[in-house]
Amino acid sequence: MKVLKHKFRQIKKLPVWAFFPVAVLLKCFKSCMRIQISGTEHYLTGKPIVSVTWHNRLIFFPLMFPRRERKKSVALVSASRDGQYITDLLKHFGVKSIRGSTSRKAAAVLHEAIKCVKEGYNVSFTPDGPRGPKYKMGRGPIYLASMTGALIVPMSVNASDYWELKSWDRFQIPKPWARLTVIVGKGIAIPPDLDDEGIEKWRVIVEKSLMEMTSDKK
Repeated sequence: MKVLKHKFRQIKKLPVWAFFPVAVLLKCFKSCMRIQISGTEHYLTGKPIVSVTWHNRLIFFPLMFPRRERKKSVALVSASRDGQYITDLLKHFGVKSIRGSTSRKAAAVLHEAIKCVKEGYNVSFTPDGPRGPKYKMGRGPIYLASMTGALIVPMSVNASDYWELKSWDRFQIPKPWARLTVIVGKGIAIPPDLDDEGIEKWRVIVEKSLMEMTSDKK
């Protein structure tokens, strides 16, 4: 068993095609859901946005939007091995990735994100990822929006019924025939040239906005 675990740790990358069956399975699984989407006009502005979505409700998030919108999107994904798997899966949905986080190699990641916004891409954050705490937003999206002038758009995918994993974020897997409610919030304009106090003020504002549209099963 130890030998197998050691060998598994040596696997850095699987072929991209290996994730095609997973992508097909998710698309089929999605067809079993009842989906309601509201507020899409908040991102269909023709201008790049910075979106924020909690880590624990990502499983169907890329599939909630038309492919033409996904092709204009870039997701911030951790530089871990699991992050590589997510990156390869996202490729099948037409979503590009920036590898890293705003806590590790922050300067390089923000530089790449700024470049993407200037090229017209939407940049998607899971602001409590990759390790949490759950529902605690980091500062990365605020920095990016302040530097580029892009609006921050909070987005949530709420499932009426789901399985919950015993992970740090209590990751949610919607059950078949569950209702998925996708809420796209109004864009939030972040002032330029913020100091640390200003960054924290707007971090709290955006976090509160995202929490107001987040619904967990009681």
